[in-house]
Amino acid sequence: MIDRLFWNGKRVLLTGHTGFKGSWASLVLKSLGADVYGFSQPPTDPRNLFVAANLERDIHHRIGDIRDSEAVQLAMVEAAPDIVIHMAAQPLVRASYATPVYTYATNVMGTVHVLESARHISSVRAVVIVTSDKCYENTGTSRGYRETDEMGGHDPYSNSKGCAELVTSGYRRSFFGKPGATQIATGRAGNVIGGGDWSADRLLPDAIRSFIGNQSLRIRHPEAIRPWQHVLDPIIGYLRLAEYLVAREGDFAEGWNFGPSADSEVPVRHIVDRVAALWGNNASWEVDGREQLHEASYLRLDCSKAATRLGWRSAVDLDQALQLTVDWYRAFQRGEDLRALTLAQIEAVLGHSDQSTGKVEARAHKALS
Repeated sequence: MIDRLFWNGKRVLLTGHTGFKGSWASLVLKSLGADVYGFSQPPTDPRNLFVAANLERDIHHRIGDIRDSEAVQLAMVEAAPDIVIHMAAQPLVRASYATPVYTYATNVMGTVHVLESARHISSVRAVVIVTSDKCYENTGTSRGYRETDEMGGHDPYSNSKGCAELVTSGYRRSFFGKPGATQIATGRAGNVIGGGDWSADRLLPDAIRSFIGNQSLRIRHPEAIRPWQHVLDPIIGYLRLAEYLVAREGDFAEGWNFGPSADSEVPVRHIVDRVAALWGNNASWEVDGREQLHEASYLRLDCSKAATRLGWRSAVDLDQALQLTVDWYRAFQRGEDLRALTLAQIEAVLGHSDQSTGKVEARAHKALS
């Protein structure tokens, strides 16, 4: 689903490149031959993928705050990018309750700063704004949310992502509507999992921390249903979308869902049971009986539009996603070469891996078999 020739030599400005998702995106883009310019705050955890994979050596690495419009503009001028992928965000629901002003400033005004900067740089051909499945007004419906559904969100994080969608729509219609203008689209993914995520209050990182420490994992909402997907699936979707924005002007500048297949939309209980079994060593979990902040109990995405019009589909099923994730953290625990493992997993998923490169790549193949 990726056109390697398209990306070879492309100049890409990637915001949030030091984060979990951004680090994976950086490695994917580098493996495709892109010239990556990163703009982000410094990594907050020395264990994260950006540090573990020594990504600073591979890309043009600029530290800055997405809330600083001048800094964003300088990064845009320096990169003179063909394509902008905006991932920088405050990404956590529970953190948004503690820091609502920071969350809105980052997720809403940060998006404004990226779009405002992009409209003054003539080289930019496409911008993909990454938001979230939580941008929708959650009505508790059992069907998957479609791209035409109402934006909303109960908590500051979800609401800020709905706001980012509205900001993007407003900018697209106000400033990017002329023939030949930069093409602007948004991508909405599900609950993303994969190696290198150490964020607090996320299920898989919390589970790994507990299991490494031989502690029982405490779960807030074991029956909550989410669309679980490996981090590479939405990244492939964002890149596929960017290709179409450049090649087919005007037809794809809108919102897109990149969620997993229906059989990956399962309760939290199912995920932690499977991860505990894969981890072994008597890994266990229990329900956290303390009063909890509001979180949606049910959330699905309808991704038929991306399948029909972009030819995109989830490449990694749920069992494979969990196996790849546990493999990564086990390799971390053993002190293995995480850069090599991550690149092997990328190549295995992209379908172009070379089995002669050793056991690390062979393990990635085994996980996807």
